[in-house]
Amino acid sequence: MKRSKSWKNAAQQIDREAVLSPLDGVRVAKKTATTKFDATVEVALRLGVDPRKADQMVRGTVNLPHGTGKTARVLVFATGDRAEEARAAGADIVGADELIDEVAKGRLDFDAVVATPDLMGKVGRLGRVLGPRGLMPNPKTGTVTPAVGKAVTDIKGGKIEFRVDRHANLHFIIGKASFEERQLVENYAAALDEVLRLKPSAAKGRYLKKVTFATSMGPGIPVDPNMTRGMTAELDA
Repeated sequence: MKRSKSWKNAAQQIDREAVLSPLDGVRVAKKTATTKFDATVEVALRLGVDPRKADQMVRGTVNLPHGTGKTARVLVFATGDRAEEARAAGADIVGADELIDEVAKGRLDFDAVVATPDLMGKVGRLGRVLGPRGLMPNPKTGTVTPAVGKAVTDIKGGKIEFRVDRHANLHFIIGKASFEERQLVENYAAALDEVLRLKPSAAKGRYLKKVTFATSMGPGIPVDPNMTRGMTAELDA
């Protein structure tokens, strides 16, 4: 793969043999952000699970204490009073049958999807469109709910969803490169706590195998997977 000059310069500043604390990882991520725009800071985890087995699937949501730095565009499938509730909460796109048809035909100008339980029979046929993009509403993540207003507010306020892929990798964002160090570390700590809480009882051996930070289009930064507590101690000193 051909890399840009800025990517190569950033990569030269990263010691591939060193495993950094989350705080130092954040510092390097901020320092090596290669884009002209405000880069997103992303986290990739390698988990010790077999996602082919239903009892080892890791999937959940978490509200980041400092948000994501991005205002998500939320689509809501709802009718009547619940549709009005969704609009009042700030939903960007609201509808039912006609909107389902539009999405089935390829409309994808949104970042998150919420649906009321009564419409899931119809929304279910969108699995081939929404599923591969991680957008399919699911009761486990709070996106299939009669409380659509709360769901929209949570997503707009920095709620993220994560799901382990077929290679046992799990990705999520923790904010923007412009965030303060503490904000990024505290967002990472909140997300990691939830991932650890969701450890499947069927998973054997080491659960959190590898952690990598990166910014948009930037190189990976190895971070210590053993450090799960006291991440802001240096900042608090």
